[in-house]
Amino acid sequence: MVKAIVCHQHGGLDTLSLEEITLAPPQPGQVHIKVRACGINFPDTLQIAGTYQSKTNPPFTPGQEVAGDVIACGADVKHLKPGDRVLATTGTGGYAAEAVAAAEWVTKMPDNMDYATGAGFLITYGTSHLALKYRAQLQPGENLLVTGAAGGVGVTAVEIGKLLGARVIAAARGSGKLATARELGADETIDYEAEDMRLRVKELTDGRGADVIYDPVGGDVFDAAMRCINWEGRILIIGFASGRIPDAKMNIVLVKNISLVGFAWSTYRDHKPDLFQESYNELMRWFEEGKLKCHTSKTYPLENAVQALKDLTARKTTGKVVLIP
Repeated sequence: MVKAIVCHQHGGLDTLSLEEITLAPPQPGQVHIKVRACGINFPDTLQIAGTYQSKTNPPFTPGQEVAGDVIACGADVKHLKPGDRVLATTGTGGYAAEAVAAAEWVTKMPDNMDYATGAGFLITYGTSHLALKYRAQLQPGENLLVTGAAGGVGVTAVEIGKLLGARVIAAARGSGKLATARELGADETIDYEAEDMRLRVKELTDGRGADVIYDPVGGDVFDAAMRCINWEGRILIIGFASGRIPDAKMNIVLVKNISLVGFAWSTYRDHKPDLFQESYNELMRWFEEGKLKCHTSKTYPLENAVQALKDLTARKTTGKVVLIP
């Protein structure tokens, strides 16, 4: 029996409970992992609520990414063996002491990476790297506006934007979160709780606006982003942490010749596996060279998963939040 957080019906966080479950042995092409740390991501809350783009039928254990040790491998798994330290994306099942993942989504962890860092690495850094470098084609010297810049993906966008040579403008709520963005390399910051983001971006760019906007927030923040994008700018649609999926003003898209660029990281493994691997390799190289700071704001024991999710949705955290079974 394995301790796990279980969602018995879609709804609020009160649908979750800590229980003991039975995991089946790994099937061919699967890997059984002892979970040392599990990353918490905003989409986990959507899966629990039943509003995620791909429905997960209860009962299920949330948790999309883990770091840990291989316990056993199913048939046909050649690149891993018991005892290997690994990173894995699981889809579900991560909020547990043990998890099973498809072998193609499991990779060895660098020797100098700790478990808490590993549990928050793949999805957030992978998202920002492919979105900025490939989808937005961010160029050195361009102005990059990152909204939600102290959140799980936001902090990685600040770091990667700087590594790609952009001038990074970080926007978030509150001075404490902006201080985190500064520590990670942001050149300018905007507190959109106290300032008009549209006007401030215009001031910082001599009236032109941002060349690329990385937006995991949506809602009113996206509406303001549409008003401070440069001619031929690109807005990356990363997510809707505000809770409101916005409607784009297509007259602005037309007049400014801007591009609205959607991005879903996990789909690239299936559609462009070579590009996916290239992105992963560069991120690991940057990590090993010490170029990525990997900001984990807080860790929680597994039994406090509900509190961790509440703190995340209430925006009381910065960077990555991690569960430790």
